[in-house]
Amino acid sequence: MMGFTVRALTLVAVCAAASSASAADGVLVVETTTMNGTPRTSQVQIEPNRIRTEVTGPDGSSQVVIFDGAKQVLYLVNPASKTYSTMTKADVDAAGAQLGSAMAQMQKALEGMPPAQRAQMEAMMKGRGMPGMGTPARTEYRRGGTSKVSKWTCDVYESFQNNAKTGEMCTVSPSALGFTAADFEVSRQLAEFLRGLLPQGADQLFQVGNASQQGFSGVPVRRVATVAGREMVPELTNVARQTFPDSLFAIPDGFTQQASPLSGLGRGRGGR
Repeated sequence: MMGFTVRALTLVAVCAAASSASAADGVLVVETTTMNGTPRTSQVQIEPNRIRTEVTGPDGSSQVVIFDGAKQVLYLVNPASKTYSTMTKADVDAAGAQLGSAMAQMQKALEGMPPAQRAQMEAMMKGRGMPGMGTPARTEYRRGGTSKVSKWTCDVYESFQNNAKTGEMCTVSPSALGFTAADFEVSRQLAEFLRGLLPQGADQLFQVGNASQQGFSGVPVRRVATVAGREMVPELTNVARQTFPDSLFAIPDGFTQQASPLSGLGRGRGGR
């Protein structure tokens, strides 16, 4: 369940965009995400303070993630079982603190191991997508050439940590999608919401790049990154302005609340 949660949250963040034209206007984002060679289609409905992502797997099953920026609550919805769970900002921060404590204890244990055994353990952890030990390296972006993603010609940026390539993205100006930088404010809210649980990953989530701050410019229309040990390649295929009913962002009637995926970490008691 935790593995799904990390992948789902990342998909939401990678797709996040917003419309500020008016409270009634929204944005529909359609994308295909390829993970270890398997494609998944997702549709993202976005308004200034909320995001709804529905991800369809190869078997036709779907998962829905809703982030309410005004309430600072994230909902994980399973249409097949008619169940849902919630995560609040307090849940995320408490779980992150507990994970941080566990990682500190693991770091201490690794320091007492012989060098060969420690290297073996660190390699095993990396292979399972676990965060590395110590202070995370700063990500540096280097401008490459240009590429083509769907109907957009985009600028390539390669990401490096300690001079080792870790991924890449291809970006376009917000105006190429029909937006301004301010339209993407909700993605910043989501990144801050998740920062307590994913301190290293929050800055890698979707955001409008500013060369002087993030090291790249524009809106990513394709990203190549490794999440939980798996290569993930999301590509936007269509973006359009639409108006959505409030019911789209609500938990459907008759759905049963289940324990949060974070119930074993920190508080894990988010409410509807």
